[in-house]
Amino acid sequence: MTDLMALTINQKMKKIILLCAFMFSIIMNAQPPSQTDLRDGSVSGRVMDASLNEPLPYVNVIIKSSSNETITGGITKDDGTFEIKKIPEGKVTVSIQYIGFKTISKAIEIGNKSYDINLGDILLEEDVASLDEVTVVAEVSTIQQKVDRKVITIGKDLTTAGASASDIMNNLPSVNVDQQTGNISLRGNENVRVMVDGKLSNVPVAQLLKQIPSSSIKQIELITNPSAKYNPEGMSGIINIILHKNTNIGFNGNVNLGLTKEIYAKFNGSVDVNYRNGKFNLYGNYGNNTGKYDNFGTIERLDDNSVQGFNFFNNNKSHLYKVGLDFYMNDNNTISFFTNQNIYDGKATGLTTVEYVDEPLQYQLFDNVADNISSQYNAVYNHKFKKEGEKLDVEVDYNVFEQNEDSNFSFVNFSFPPNYQDFVDTERDQTTINVDYVNPLSEKAKLEFGGEARLFDTKIDYSSTGLSVNENQDNIPNNGDEYIPTPQTDFDYKRDIYSLYATYGKTFEKWSYQVGLRAESVMEDANAVRTLENSTDIVPFENDYFQVYPSVFVTYNPSEKNSYQVSYSRRVDRPGLQQVNPIREWSTPLISSFGNTELQPQFTNSMEANYTRKLEKGSITAGVFYRIVEDEINRAVFIDRLDVNKNILTYDNFDNTTAFGLELSGNMRPTKWWNFNASFDLYSRKQKGIAEVLTVPTEVATADDIIRQTVEADNVVYNFRMFNNFSVTKKLNLSIFGMYRGREEGLQFNRKPMFMVNTGLRYSFMEDQRATFSFNYSDIFNTMKFEFEGDRPTPQVGQFNWESNAWNIGFSYRFGGNKYRALQRKNRDDNEASGGGGFM
Repeated sequence: MTDLMALTINQKMKKIILLCAFMFSIIMNAQPPSQTDLRDGSVSGRVMDASLNEPLPYVNVIIKSSSNETITGGITKDDGTFEIKKIPEGKVTVSIQYIGFKTISKAIEIGNKSYDINLGDILLEEDVASLDEVTVVAEVSTIQQKVDRKVITIGKDLTTAGASASDIMNNLPSVNVDQQTGNISLRGNENVRVMVDGKLSNVPVAQLLKQIPSSSIKQIELITNPSAKYNPEGMSGIINIILHKNTNIGFNGNVNLGLTKEIYAKFNGSVDVNYRNGKFNLYGNYGNNTGKYDNFGTIERLDDNSVQGFNFFNNNKSHLYKVGLDFYMNDNNTISFFTNQNIYDGKATGLTTVEYVDEPLQYQLFDNVADNISSQYNAVYNHKFKKEGEKLDVEVDYNVFEQNEDSNFSFVNFSFPPNYQDFVDTERDQTTINVDYVNPLSEKAKLEFGGEARLFDTKIDYSSTGLSVNENQDNIPNNGDEYIPTPQTDFDYKRDIYSLYATYGKTFEKWSYQVGLRAESVMEDANAVRTLENSTDIVPFENDYFQVYPSVFVTYNPSEKNSYQVSYSRRVDRPGLQQVNPIREWSTPLISSFGNTELQPQFTNSMEANYTRKLEKGSITAGVFYRIVEDEINRAVFIDRLDVNKNILTYDNFDNTTAFGLELSGNMRPTKWWNFNASFDLYSRKQKGIAEVLTVPTEVATADDIIRQTVEADNVVYNFRMFNNFSVTKKLNLSIFGMYRGREEGLQFNRKPMFMVNTGLRYSFMEDQRATFSFNYSDIFNTMKFEFEGDRPTPQVGQFNWESNAWNIGFSYRFGGNKYRALQRKNRDDNEASGGGGFM
């Protein structure tokens, strides 16, 4: 009995243990897995070109979390396949990204009995808009208003406006180029910084604009009120010229040729090529301008009835080379390098005549030979963090410029000076180091900060075989002591700038704002060393200062069609090299130009408001601006104390000035066959300056008869431009451009109104319209000339002319487009063998 009870209990215990084990198993399986039990998964597939049905190698495959943060990623192999392992369990997004193709995103879930997911074949379609942006030059230029700039995309209409960047600048809103000096102004002010691909150049701006072929330009940005992130130099803002750089897959390129002529022929051309495959993108550009130029003019002085005549001839050759390499190390790291080599060779001759009543005609003849080379070397490292949009950029840019200039001056019927030669050697180098960090704090907030170091050093050596007036003598005539050999001058100028900046932007509902602050420490050190025989005279100059430059932007977008923006920034204009260089810049028998080593920087507080309205057939942008300028830098004309018949042209700081204005621009397509862009700008500027006059006639005047006056000029100027494009057929386009520049009053003279009309046509042909022929006829009524009248320092009238009434023919051809030339090489070789041989 006892044994039976024990057996029964034992059997019950076994059942209870089995039941408990079963229940425990059910409970454990019902619990969510712990973090340590999560499994990693993988994603695989193959990426194909939808149009060619061929595999795409080196495509970016990015795995993102539900919060849009990058988890991991990789690239496709040569056969287009990929496999991304160690993907955490959960919901993720697979993003397939490739330059020139539309991005595809797929939402998947790792887990739920599926840890290894095969997406199969993924077909990528070409992004036509993206390809057009990097490889195809548009027929018509467009103007786009962005937050802090206008972006003008240069189409074939503007590239046919002339051979160089200088030729097309007058076609842009609020931009004017003085055809005599080459100086550029924005909103009526010449204190503007010109950059190429976002970098300052050591080449003088007037020369730089004439050297860059118009066909090499992709876009021009007009940044009238830059944020604290940007270099604060330039009172009226920044003009950034962006050159073409293709990144299309495979081997692609463009060829452009042009011929311009009125009196003399001018040739320009450019070639752009790139090869992109896998992790490397290699690109290059070559452009050249070769031509002869004629300029002429007269100045009539009304006080003594003398007439100066000018006739200048230039024979210039310039070559611009650009080579670059982008290396895509992986999804998050890229290294880029490029170099620009700008080679210039210029020859100039000139004849200046001076005619007095009942006196023999006087001549000054000169010839000038100048050659220079500007070399730029740029390296950039870009790192993308796991968080979307967070990145770090480190950039080093080195620019060196060398120029040799020799000039010969000959005089006829002048008692002074005798014939002489000038020799000027210039060396400049500039190093810029930038570190920029961007951190999106959230979907609606972003923080940016960084630092910059700009180190500038220039050396100018000047020597002459001529004579100068002995300033230590007191009007001792004809005893041999009034003239001395012209001293040799060595001018060394250094400027180091160290900057830190930060900007913070946020968007909420229909409003957005950005605030920024830039702090800069500037150290300037200059020495002008004049040497005459055993005597040395040193004129030192130092100027160290610290400034902060705030910026504020506020934008309101009540709808997709309307946008309002107000902004404020503080800016600085540091004196340019030619403005502080004490060595004579140029000279005629009656005028000489020098720099002023004591020149101080000017500061500008700039405010503006803009409104953009998107219409059904275009868009309109309107804006107003107001500027307060402290210690304005401007031209000053003084009477030469050693010869009151001559004038000294230099620079000086003047009282504070103000300026305000308005701008209106738009793009419209009223019909399918007609589209136009137009702009109108008006600005008012009040200037104060210093001018000198004589109290008695010049023939009896001495230095004691000179008085200095404070003069004012209240100036209201308006400009209007309109470009029309007419599509006759899909391949043939006609165009007409008109410009009017209103009268402008200055401290020294008043410029009369200027206007011109240009016409042109463009015809595209061959497959995909790869080739384009263009013809342009500029200033068809021959009305473009610079006429002026003035009272200071002497009453005078005059005008200058250049080759504006010119015609231009151009040809462009776009080649390439075979996306995977390297991968198809074997197939190509097979075709060549069976086809009896072939070049491509």
